[in-house]
Amino acid sequence: MAFLELRGVQKSYGEGSAVTEVLNDINLEVEEGEFVAIVGFSGSGKTTLISTIAGLVSVDSGEVLLKGEAITGPGPDRGIVFQSYSLMPWLTVFDNVALSVDQVFRKESKPSRDTRTRHYIEMVGLSHAADRRPTELSGGMRQRVAVARALAMSPEILLLDEPLSALDALTRSKLQDEIEKIWEQDKRTVVLITNDVDEAILLADRIIPLTPGPQATLGQEFKVDIPRPRDHTSLSADPKFQKLRQQITSYLIDLGAERAAETAETRKLPNIVPITLGGNKVALPRAYQKAAASPRTDRYLEFSQLEKVYPTPKGPLKVVDGFDLKMKKGEFITLIGHSGCGKSTVLSMTAGLNDISSGGIILDGKEVTNAGPDRAVVFQAPSLFPWLTARENVTLGVDRVYPHASKAERDDIVAYYLERVGLSDAMDKLASELSNGMRQRVGIARAFALSPKLLLLDEPFGMLDSLTRWELQEVLMEVWSRTKVTAICVTHDVDEAILLADRCVMMTNGPNARIGNVMDVILPRPRSRKELLEHADYYAYRQELLEFLEAYEGGANPDPEVLAGVKVKRSEKKLAATIEAA
Repeated sequence: MAFLELRGVQKSYGEGSAVTEVLNDINLEVEEGEFVAIVGFSGSGKTTLISTIAGLVSVDSGEVLLKGEAITGPGPDRGIVFQSYSLMPWLTVFDNVALSVDQVFRKESKPSRDTRTRHYIEMVGLSHAADRRPTELSGGMRQRVAVARALAMSPEILLLDEPLSALDALTRSKLQDEIEKIWEQDKRTVVLITNDVDEAILLADRIIPLTPGPQATLGQEFKVDIPRPRDHTSLSADPKFQKLRQQITSYLIDLGAERAAETAETRKLPNIVPITLGGNKVALPRAYQKAAASPRTDRYLEFSQLEKVYPTPKGPLKVVDGFDLKMKKGEFITLIGHSGCGKSTVLSMTAGLNDISSGGIILDGKEVTNAGPDRAVVFQAPSLFPWLTARENVTLGVDRVYPHASKAERDDIVAYYLERVGLSDAMDKLASELSNGMRQRVGIARAFALSPKLLLLDEPFGMLDSLTRWELQEVLMEVWSRTKVTAICVTHDVDEAILLADRCVMMTNGPNARIGNVMDVILPRPRSRKELLEHADYYAYRQELLEFLEAYEGGANPDPEVLAGVKVKRSEKKLAATIEAA
């Protein structure tokens, strides 16, 4: 008998003609002590699935069994960690964990309960912060409290619903390693909901995709036959990891492609050119005409000893210190580095939204001194007019930069890009009615539609789940290949950095951040994630980025010999991969 079993589970929401069948015929068996990861697309029903196991949602048909007994409601035998921390802000770390311990083990003596509380706080590495309140903790530390609280209940099964998705990449990777160590100590049965394939491979014994909803069901299973303990750096170089990662990613991409094909639109993009790129047949202001002409190619965008200093009570703080880079016209650069290294500061100065303290930025022969229509910016948080529809938000910019086009052509441009980012059914919804992810899609569509001289992307997919992010990366590459707009994308995602870029620019830790390494990505275009994972050189590039980031985890000044060795390793790996491929 399986420890956990789901038999023919179905779940719908709504009534009558408005009913939506979320889960359809879910069948799953989990053995005691097994770590199972469920991966799926946003909106596929992952949280509904975990909530049925938790007893927070009742099923319409089928049954959920734990040790052969039907689950009819929540209970202390199931510890749950959600994406949001749900801590009591007025209680300390110790008191937040003790709250659950006191409820579950009320028959134990207080010293015994306190010992249990301290044990699990220590297990997640927060003994030093036991007397702090949640407002004094980082996001990663707050999520550790939530994990400690769930573990302290000594549940028979631990349910993790995307517990790390709201955290930055470095914090997330550290907590992934800690969860793996905790699981090795405790060997609890775990069901993890995630949209991160790497996270699933790092932690799980089995990975099971959930097909896109509605009527989502479980797809092909993948067994993770990689020895434990596993850690990020060594895992990336493991051929078993690379093969499994490629298989799962390809499977998920195919699922997404099937879903996209069902809703595919046939609209074509009008073959017209915006004012910022020239080719106008109407009389335009001289400033526009001058800006449109561009004989420059090799030094289209130049950063010259760029610095940014902020005043603080303790004196000037130099965040960016001598950022120096030249870009060709049509080149795509990705900026990567740890949180606080000044990536977004460089981008905001390039956009003209943040004053330059020293040095300069030259775009197409003109110094950047303020914001302008020749630079389109997409930030992580969407910036839309909430009282306008998605269509109207994009139209505002399109009307300004395509004055020579007919209204029908401008309408087609707006509709084309909204369809490309998956909003064909939501064009006429108010921005205030859209989810954060949908609002970000509108922002991305708006930037694409303007076809600017320079496209600036500040972690544009950071608020989206991994699988949706893949889809939008493909959209971005498709549009880029059509327009060849010069672009800079700030990202913390190693795979995204390689997939998009001609060069990956790695920044050292702040303060006094500068360029620490520049990696030319010599991979054929057009690129797709599926093709990238199959390329012989891909993991050599990936390893160089990971090793650079790892070198800076300990501080702002790693050993120069370590940094020098990063490029050498990639050259050796690329040579070996090329010989093997031949």
